[in-house]
Amino acid sequence: MQTSVVRQLQAQPISAAAFQPFGQVIHASPDGAHFGPDDAQLCLDRGIPRFYIMRLPQRGRQFSRITRHRQCTQCLGSLAGKDWLIAVAPPSPQDEPDLEAIAAFRVPGTCFIKLNLGTWHAGPYFDHETVDFYNLELSDTNITDHQTCDLRQSAGIQFEIVG
Repeated sequence: MQTSVVRQLQAQPISAAAFQPFGQVIHASPDGAHFGPDDAQLCLDRGIPRFYIMRLPQRGRQFSRITRHRQCTQCLGSLAGKDWLIAVAPPSPQDEPDLEAIAAFRVPGTCFIKLNLGTWHAGPYFDHETVDFYNLELSDTNITDHQTCDLRQSAGIQFEIVG
């Protein structure tokens, strides 16, 4: 097994402005509000959309693998109001993200995120024993549109989200 350096990423509170290079933060809006720029701007036209609930166990805060989907946007949010963490990097033409552009965010359980096409992401991570997440992507995203970069193998690095 290749050794790696652990680099800490400070989780920042998520905001629309800070998250803009990676996607959108979506908050509740009044019933009957018309569609607008604060709504999730989705790209799900290349297949059958899949909306499901995934149950994830607590798995720490370290990661060495980061993934992107170039054919669809992806929406994630926790159920039961539980907060969580995600690491992201902006889309890139290369087969790996810009290591200096990886950022971590703390997402409250009162909103969800939409990842832009090609946004690199690792997570969700959390401190709870388990968390249920809703996930909106395409039915075959994890088969046909799932590019993962192993940062330990390519750069000898892994990350740990702190804060």
